[in-house]
Amino acid sequence: MNGRMLTDIEIAQAAQMEPIAEIGRKLGIGEEELELYGRYKAKVSFDLWERVKDNPEGKLILVTAITPTPAGEGKTTTTVGLGQGLAKIGKKSAIALREPSLGPSFGVKGGAAGGGYSQVVPMEDINLHFTGDIHAVSTAHNLLNALLDNHLHQGNELGIDPRRVVLRRAMDMNERALRHVVLGLGGKPHGVPRESGFDITVASEVMAILCLSGSIAELKERLSRMVVAYTYRGEPVTVGDLNAQGSMAVLLKDALKPNLVQTLEGVPAFVHGGPFANIAHGCNSVQATKYGMKLSDYFVTEAGFGADLGAEKFFDIKCRIAGLKPSAVVLVTTVRALKMHGGLPKADLGKEDLKSLEGGIPNMEKHIENLSSYGVPVVVAINRFPTDTEAELKMVEEHCVSLGATVSLSEVWEKGGEGGIDLAQKVVAACDKQNTFHYLYEENATPKQKIEAIAKKIYGAAGVTYTEGAEKDLAAIHEQGMDHLLVCMAKTQASISDDPGKLGRPEGFTLTVREVRLSAGAGFIVPITGSIMTMPGLPKKPAALKIDIDNEGNILGLF
Repeated sequence: MNGRMLTDIEIAQAAQMEPIAEIGRKLGIGEEELELYGRYKAKVSFDLWERVKDNPEGKLILVTAITPTPAGEGKTTTTVGLGQGLAKIGKKSAIALREPSLGPSFGVKGGAAGGGYSQVVPMEDINLHFTGDIHAVSTAHNLLNALLDNHLHQGNELGIDPRRVVLRRAMDMNERALRHVVLGLGGKPHGVPRESGFDITVASEVMAILCLSGSIAELKERLSRMVVAYTYRGEPVTVGDLNAQGSMAVLLKDALKPNLVQTLEGVPAFVHGGPFANIAHGCNSVQATKYGMKLSDYFVTEAGFGADLGAEKFFDIKCRIAGLKPSAVVLVTTVRALKMHGGLPKADLGKEDLKSLEGGIPNMEKHIENLSSYGVPVVVAINRFPTDTEAELKMVEEHCVSLGATVSLSEVWEKGGEGGIDLAQKVVAACDKQNTFHYLYEENATPKQKIEAIAKKIYGAAGVTYTEGAEKDLAAIHEQGMDHLLVCMAKTQASISDDPGKLGRPEGFTLTVREVRLSAGAGFIVPITGSIMTMPGLPKKPAALKIDIDNEGNILGLF
């Protein structure tokens, strides 16, 4: 190494991967039950489920995090490292992650395959086209658009109001110039002119539907319920009305099958699905989770952004829809991030500052309280950085213990599974503790009751206000008989509140709901708070400018 720390991509490229059939064998998957995408990637066949569906289920462990900051928390790295740590102590483990979107990979965020010696590989493939799932979602989504606009052009038998088409187009790239567009220009042969726009593919309801569907039949049924527009009389028009669900499902049939890869230490990893965590539910697919639980004794998965978004939606949406019961939850935190929540500038995070740390710890405390309120044992993983001092680590540990949470110092970035042994042991112990898991709200509560339960109990809001537009949206949802749908809050990830500038533990604020969107196929309504961007833009110096490939085909600069 010549004294230099290897980059994530250098570590990943130096890995000695096992053939994917060998990884499958660790879970009892036969080679005939895998659909190979080269030597190191595969999809699991639908036939496998019929064989394992009656197996006993392993322990389900969720990894979530405090409110994210630019300092980083390492949630995916911890998920991978914990899976490897469980294998180190002799447990039959597997993990599941979401699929990274190309937009962030070439934009500002970078890849999403873990880091250091706790990564999933082949890292470059996973962060690029992988097995084509996201492309399949884009294509199915845009086929629906083509059929909808063709219906308008060919006489509009359903009486769709072009001004009330709610479906936008999708692409898996950050492209701000496409946020707002006008379609159908050029005269009668080219369609009906109307305003529209593009969302990034992972914000598409089709992605959420794919991740929540347990079979082709359920996929088609959920797709058919998607509302794409409204008629001149104000009645909803669905995918089923356009009879598009069958052709869309054909394009998604392979994407529905979970992808199997491996960690750097050969632990089986399902990487499947990738819905946005602030506009959708932010979890990997139900299919991958169910396979993992039937095939392993300890199954580790993650949810997007902080626990106020990812964990809440994992518990109240994914677990409820799929009938899952988590055995333990891991809350990832760092001293650096807590000091930022306490007001310390990023440039000073390498210095010991107990005052800033103490000021930021309430953010972690709120997340511990929230997670504990679901009745699931909580383990706090302190993702250690070299600049953390013993005094800082001790302060964080003492606050965790005072709240009844087990705490572990995690060194999985630097040491891989070896650095996650203590965390693994404490998670195993947590899985055997009393568990009274329950949901935050009842499904038959009114939409406002559900929204206010999340706002007050999870975010700490004093109350909720609704704009006139949001009130009209809720009235329309009521008229359509959709009050029973679950709630998927759209909120900034940068704060527990709806104001990204409020770090730490905001209290006494009023949450404002600007509008409420309907995702009938996914099975939830989406209250929009603050400014939620469904088509990100690129930064001044995108990551794409540093990404290259040499003459031998080696990828450079990716993450």
